[in-house]
Amino acid sequence: MERTAVNPVPWSTELGFHQGEVVSGQTRTLHISGQTAMSEDGKPQHDGDLAAQLALSADNLEAVLREAGMALPNLVRLNVYTTDVDLLLRHYGVLAARLGAAGVAPTTTMLGVTRLAVPGQLVELDGIAVA
Repeated sequence: MERTAVNPVPWSTELGFHQGEVVSGQTRTLHISGQTAMSEDGKPQHDGDLAAQLALSADNLEAVLREAGMALPNLVRLNVYTTDVDLLLRHYGVLAARLGAAGVAPTTTMLGVTRLAVPGQLVELDGIAVA
């Protein structure tokens, strides 16, 4: 797989994401369902603690990637949903540091939503990975 960043403006790379990415030579595509702060047995975790929920949501996203034989560098698209954008922005470094350490800056959209499917959840991550 070859990735080519498309950035007509420079500011997005400073925030850890590309405006676009051209992926060529891909052999497999993984569409990742929304990952929240759920335990392995399906119980919500860290009620009201957005930073902890974000970390566990990222752990769960990485678990799906691993199960498919992939890792964060394969992530080309990341959607971030939250019930509190301002609070998420204060804790976004939890996710940004993980992506930065993996050397990846996937195309990203952050959306504020009224609520998520599981009561008490404040953040949800979904994405697309290619290998």
